Amino acid sequence: MKRVLMSLVLMGILMTTFTTYAATTAEDVNTVAAVQDATDEEAAEEMPAESASFTQELKKRFIEGGPGFMGIVLICLILGLAIAIERIIFLNLSTTNTAKLTAGVEEALSSGGVESAKELCRNTKGPVASIFYQGLDRVDEGVENAEKAVIAYGGVQMGQLEKNVSWISLFIALAPMLGFMGTVIGMIQAFDKIEAAGDMQPSLVAGGIKVALLTTVFGLIVAIILQIFYNYIVAKIDSIVNDMEDASITLIDILVAHKK
Repeated sequence: MKRVLMSLVLMGILMTTFTTYAATTAEDVNTVAAVQDATDEEAAEEMPAESASFTQELKKRFIEGGPGFMGIVLICLILGLAIAIERIIFLNLSTTNTAKLTAGVEEALSSGGVESAKELCRNTKGPVASIFYQGLDRVDEGVENAEKAVIAYGGVQMGQLEKNVSWISLFIALAPMLGFMGTVIGMIQAFDKIEAAGDMQPSLVAGGIKVALLTTVFGLIVAIILQIFYNYIVAKIDSIVNDMEDASITLIDILVAHKK
């Protein structure tokens, strides 16, 4: 429930940012256009390159790319980042000091028995502690049953670690595809203008080609950003799964020694 609320909060923050961004974009672009029309070439040469900030330039290019496809690609970025941030927080909270937990379980078994070890696992967060608890809960039925419980519950925990990660890969593939679609549509519009005018004038096709290129660039940027987060999440999941497997083997060895 806490993870769901955290995801909703993150989505609210991101959507609020997007709304503010969209509301101010048109005004900023109109202001830039008015300044460019009122300023002659000499004033433009004297104007420093740093006068337009990166944010203003990004807003301008976003509007020039067209609100249709650019907006959809931006939604892919927002949703992908929301899922990625939620997964990163969940995975970091799921990370456990496996060596310390294993030593604590072994000591608890020696001093207080199975119930003491189960209490230790119950009070420890993370999938490794949950797997340990399931194994200890079945130890009275034999080591083989405990091992089966550990393996089965390990698969459940792995599924929870990988939850919603496939959506990030979907947005990684979808963003550049939408950008390429915007490129094709922009090129079609450019050729329509050429056909209507009956003449090949650069001014007729420059706008359509620029829109086409902007949608492609923005889609690729979104895919690159999400790919970085995706690779980090996959690497984190692999690390936790390896710890789970090593800890499971160690737990079975501890249970076998305890039964003797």
